[in-house]
Amino acid sequence: MAQQDDVFKNIVSHAKEYGFVFQSSEIYDGLGAVYDYGPNGAELKNNIKAYWWKAMVQMHENIVGIDSAIFMHPKTWKASGHVDAFNDPLIDNKDSKKRYRADVLVEEHIEKINQKIQKDIDKAAKRFGDAFDEAQFRATNPNVTRRQEEISQIEARMKAAMDNEDWADFKALIEDLAIACPVSGSKNWTDVRQFNLMFNTQLGNIAGEEGKLYLRPETAQGIFVNFLNVLNTTRQKVPFGIAQIGKAFRNEIVARQFIFRMREFEQMEMQFFVRPGEQTKWYDYWKEERLKWHKALGLGKENYRFHDHLKPAHYADNALDIEFNFPFGFKELEGVHSRTDFDLTQHQELSGKKLQYFDPELQESYVPFVIETSIGLDRMFLATLSACYKNEDLGDGNSRVVLALPPVLAPVKVAIFPLTKKDGLPEKAREIFNQLRLDLPCQYEEKDNIGKRYRRQDAIGTPYCITVDHQTLEDNTVTIRERDSMEQERISIEEVRKVALERCSWAKVLH
Repeated sequence: MAQQDDVFKNIVSHAKEYGFVFQSSEIYDGLGAVYDYGPNGAELKNNIKAYWWKAMVQMHENIVGIDSAIFMHPKTWKASGHVDAFNDPLIDNKDSKKRYRADVLVEEHIEKINQKIQKDIDKAAKRFGDAFDEAQFRATNPNVTRRQEEISQIEARMKAAMDNEDWADFKALIEDLAIACPVSGSKNWTDVRQFNLMFNTQLGNIAGEEGKLYLRPETAQGIFVNFLNVLNTTRQKVPFGIAQIGKAFRNEIVARQFIFRMREFEQMEMQFFVRPGEQTKWYDYWKEERLKWHKALGLGKENYRFHDHLKPAHYADNALDIEFNFPFGFKELEGVHSRTDFDLTQHQELSGKKLQYFDPELQESYVPFVIETSIGLDRMFLATLSACYKNEDLGDGNSRVVLALPPVLAPVKVAIFPLTKKDGLPEKAREIFNQLRLDLPCQYEEKDNIGKRYRRQDAIGTPYCITVDHQTLEDNTVTIRERDSMEQERISIEEVRKVALERCSWAKVLH
C-alpha cells in the first residue's frame, strides 16, 4: 500500500510539474477539491472528450448530442428526486475531526477482504501453474469461501441499512467491523446522518424560495427535459440516444484523492431511450459496449472490472459500475444504469407536458425506458495518467519518466527538433513544423541537447519526435523516434505528414 501511495504522489507531482493539473487559486493557498487544468492537461482533457464524442455520437446513427444549460428550472430537481433524496450517509471521527462517507468506509473494508482472497488465488496459481482452475479454487478453498461469505454478510447488512434508512445499524456495522479512522486510527465515531449535496444560489433579485436555483448535480436532467425537442427536430426513432458533455457540481463533504472526487467536475453522459420491456437487453448491450470503449485505449484489460450495485438509485431497476484499478485501488470510473421510465414520467407529471413517443410499429404511445451511461471526465483523465505514468530503468544508472499515452490522446502528437541551432537546421525544422501543425498538435524545440529534449517530450507523452540533422540537408530525410520503444528510423520529408497522420489516427481506437 505504501508503494501505491508513493506512485500516486508521483503522479500528482508530475501533473503539476508538466502543466497537466494545478490547484485552483493556488496563490491564495488553493480551494479544496477544486482544480484547474494546465496547457497539457487542457489538451489531454479535450482529446478524451473527442474520443468519447466520436465513439458515442459520430459512430452511432441513432445517437445525437446536445449542450444544455447549467441553470435549470428548480422544479427539475424536485421531479428528479434530488431535492428530497440526493444525500450521502456521513460519519465523523470524534478524534481526528475528519468526515467520511459511511458506505465508502465499509466498501474499503470489503476491498481489503477481496485483496486477501486475491492473494490466496495468486499463490495457488503460482503453485499449480497451467493446471490451476481459479473457479474451482474459489468454490472449494476454505479460506476463500469463508471470506466470500463474510463479504456477502457485510453487503447484505449494509444494503438493508440503506434500504431502511437505519442509520443506527449502519453505525453499528462500522463498529462491529472495527473500522478505524484512516487518519487517527481511532474507532470513536459519531452517528451516521444524511447530507444533501446540491449547491444552491438565487435567481436575479427574486428573494426566498421562488428565486432559488441549483447548480446542476448531474447533466442527465438537461437531456430529459429536452427529450421532446430532440425527438421533434431530429426525427429519431426508438431506440435512440442523446449524449452530452458538461459541468456538474456537488458539495462533496468527503472530497479527496486529487481529481477523483471534486466539487466541480465534468461528465460525459448518454441517455438511451428504449421500448418498455427491452431495458434488460439494452442494459447488457451498453455495459459490454462501454467496457470495449475503455479497453480499446490499451491501458490494460486487467485494470477494469464490473461492480454491481447493492442498492441501485431510487430511479433504477439495475445498475453497475465499471471500476478502474487506480493507485489507491479499484474505484468507480463509469456507471451504467437502467433508469426505467422514472425521469420522463416525473417530468411529465410535474410539468403537465406529455413526454411520450408514438411507436409507428406498435401503433401506440408510451413513455420510453432509459439506459444511462455516465462517465466522469476527470476520473477518466486520472485513470489515463495512472495507467500511462511509468518510471523506467534504462540501465547503466539511467532512467526516464514517460507518459505512455495512446497517440490519439497525447497533448502533443509530434515534436520537431533541429539537431543544432545553426547550419540551416532550424529553418528546415521550422518548415516541417509549419506543414504538420495544420493537421496535428506539434511542438518545435531547439533548447538543450537532443537527449534532454527527448526526456521532456517523454514526460508529457509525445509519441513521436522528428529530428532534422545535417544528413537532412543532403538527402531530404529525417529521423523519427518512437516514444515507447525509443527506436529511430529515417524517412523522407515527403513521408512525414502521411506517417504522422496514420500513426495518430482515430481509426486506431474507433471501430
